[in-house]
Amino acid sequence: MNDEATVFLVDDDPAALRALTATVKVVFPHVEAFSSAAEFLAAYRPPRHGCLVLDVAMPGMNGLELQRKLIREKIALPVVFVTGHGNVSMAVEAMQMGAVNFLEKPVQEQELWDSIRKALDLDLQNRRRRARRQRVERRLTRLTPGERAVLNLILEGKLNKEIAAELGLSTRTIEDRRAKLMKKMGAKSLAELVQMAMTH
Repeated sequence: MNDEATVFLVDDDPAALRALTATVKVVFPHVEAFSSAAEFLAAYRPPRHGCLVLDVAMPGMNGLELQRKLIREKIALPVVFVTGHGNVSMAVEAMQMGAVNFLEKPVQEQELWDSIRKALDLDLQNRRRRARRQRVERRLTRLTPGERAVLNLILEGKLNKEIAAELGLSTRTIEDRRAKLMKKMGAKSLAELVQMAMTH
């Protein structure tokens, strides 16, 4: 699988798509162009990363419908809209659904490049967050039921002796479980442990 971030372009106007491809390739070498939302969906395979530069008014599935579909299917590709047929309500809807920008044709090259760069940065942040979450989930599965019970009570803000009383165990046993779960979670401090569990 190509590990480079790809800029996916979707525009039903062949001339506009050629011009857009040429402009984007000046700065971003990995570009794939599609003439419809359906063509893009047929070719795209998660979890390929990058961003989507998308026309709004297209026959068949329009740009906003494609954006909604990606959200429903939990495909977190940041979207930049480029349109010759936009209006304020379309722009508002696109931005509320998380679009990075809503640009009107003829688009300024620098504005387009800046928007794509911002979208690719957002994609990278999203992937890092997902990777962190997956690491925490894997570590949580390694906890014994007893360690998990201690963790849940730590997250409620309880002290070792309070946890011991609640679970009917000695404080020493709680300290032992707490040390083991800290090690398994890879947490160097209580604050780090809480942050891990909360972001999960």
